[in-house]
Amino acid sequence: MSDVLLGVDPREPPVPALLWAADEAERRGARLRLVSAVPPVHDRLWNDALAHRSSLRIRALSALADAEELVRDLHDEPWTVAELVDGPPATVLRDATAGAALAVVGARRLGRAAEFLGEDSVAVPLAARAHCPVVVVRQPEHTAVHPPRIVVGVDGSADCRAAVEFAMAEASLREVALTAVWVWPRPVFVHEDAEEGLAERRRLLAEAVAGCAERYPDVHVERIVVRGHPVEELTRVSGEALAVVVGRRGSGGYSGMRLGCTVHGLLHHADCPVIAVPLPPADGAGGADGAATGAGRARRRTDRPAQGP
Repeated sequence: MSDVLLGVDPREPPVPALLWAADEAERRGARLRLVSAVPPVHDRLWNDALAHRSSLRIRALSALADAEELVRDLHDEPWTVAELVDGPPATVLRDATAGAALAVVGARRLGRAAEFLGEDSVAVPLAARAHCPVVVVRQPEHTAVHPPRIVVGVDGSADCRAAVEFAMAEASLREVALTAVWVWPRPVFVHEDAEEGLAERRRLLAEAVAGCAERYPDVHVERIVVRGHPVEELTRVSGEALAVVVGRRGSGGYSGMRLGCTVHGLLHHADCPVIAVPLPPADGAGGADGAATGAGRARRRTDRPAQGP
């Protein structure tokens, strides 16, 4: 059974992300894997660096123990494992996503420069480079809205198909509805045939979700075509969603290119958790469907992190 991976930042305990990850692990019957990374220390003399690194490790171990205790308080017999790893957090977590069902992190509201250049940056580089879907919990789910629903952004591309597959499987797992949203940019030319264009996009949207809908007949799917900017419109509907699911671009380029402007914008503005879904491997192994499913119940245990200097 694939793990649900949670990145634990000892400086800012990711309580909303931890709650999301623990609930998701229980739904899937999966192990919750808590990982905290101790970054290298470059700006101190050798003796100071050694003491500072030891202090960071102690804080990280404490954060992992607190996270495990909170999970035990919320869920019966949680199956967890906690790990303390040396290295830049984004790199450590990216490597840990190999074989995981999904990864969950909080968001620290860093500035744009720090997102790309700082060692503290985690959410953007992880969402851009992880081997599995990444959930960024900046805002909580809207559980009081009925009927509960997951939103998926659709544009007809290959990465959008992977996102639809994941969103459909997640909606089935949670027994909630799915809203598929196609955002149609406003016209550049005034003579554009709006009615014809709207009909075409409704057809494309129906085609994009048809195959998945057949595989998940238990999921009620609402299809919406709206005009506007993708980030603005998806942010608007995120105000009543459990999560917004969007596809990640390819594997080349820097973080922003990998994510695409829509995903990057939603990480800053969405009013609920954002799930960035990568394309499945070229050979078809694994993929969004395999990552999204796995709801069978599993035996649970608690493994303590190894103590270290």
